[in-house]
Amino acid sequence: MRGQAARTPYPATAPALFAAAALFLSGCTGPGGGGSGWTAAPEAPPASEAAGEDPGATATSSPSATSPGTADPSAGPQPAATASAWKTYSAPDKSVSFELPEEWIVQSVSTAKGTLAGALALEVKKPDGTFMAALRTGLPPSSATCSEAAKREYTVLSSVPAGNLAAGTVAGTIPPRVVFRVIKGYRYFGSYGITNVVAGTDGRACELRNTVRGPAAKGDYSFGDVPVLRAFAADEKVAPAKAFNTLAEAGEYAAESEDFANVQRMLMSLEIED
Repeated sequence: MRGQAARTPYPATAPALFAAAALFLSGCTGPGGGGSGWTAAPEAPPASEAAGEDPGATATSSPSATSPGTADPSAGPQPAATASAWKTYSAPDKSVSFELPEEWIVQSVSTAKGTLAGALALEVKKPDGTFMAALRTGLPPSSATCSEAAKREYTVLSSVPAGNLAAGTVAGTIPPRVVFRVIKGYRYFGSYGITNVVAGTDGRACELRNTVRGPAAKGDYSFGDVPVLRAFAADEKVAPAKAFNTLAEAGEYAAESEDFANVQRMLMSLEIED
């Protein structure tokens, strides 16, 4: 759903050489021209968010300054995206578009059972096949029961507005945000994505959803590494979610990772037509 915020202009750059062109969908256009100095600027949260009712109040890169389920409003901007050249992917029906680094690949995959007619399922990868994110639209609404005993502490390490998406109009939602959050299990499990779903007001949750609830006619959509983050068991596969030994280690990833900086810009650029 297209919001009111205009796309940030980026200076033109020379197109990068692209050896894997055959793997791209035809919807990818030429480089959007982002330079290496792009940074997501934090902005003041709405009152409801500052009260702890959203996935994170504002951008933060210092886990020592956060408490579970909160973000430090005094923290600085997010790391600059490092890809020197960017392009824009547009779905064939123009219903979805987003920017991505010039060398990254967009592939169409099978939609999940129960999705609405016209739903999209896309995966974004590096040229070497490394999975970065998946975009899925037309998802049916979902919910899960959660006992108090099953809840785990979670921390918001990064949260910035998804400026190209309209504010949520579904009851109980907030304006969409691009977040990176961790939940505590036998390790700290982390995940990035877009959400307008409130995780909890007490710093504890059973799961953290990288899902935006949309109108019934359009369904929900998800753009991130995993649709749902939870505390994994020791014998479960964690990837493509992240696992860290300490909260400080997770904070370093959010503050310093080139991959996260590029992914964050990509997620923030998402536009979905009404």
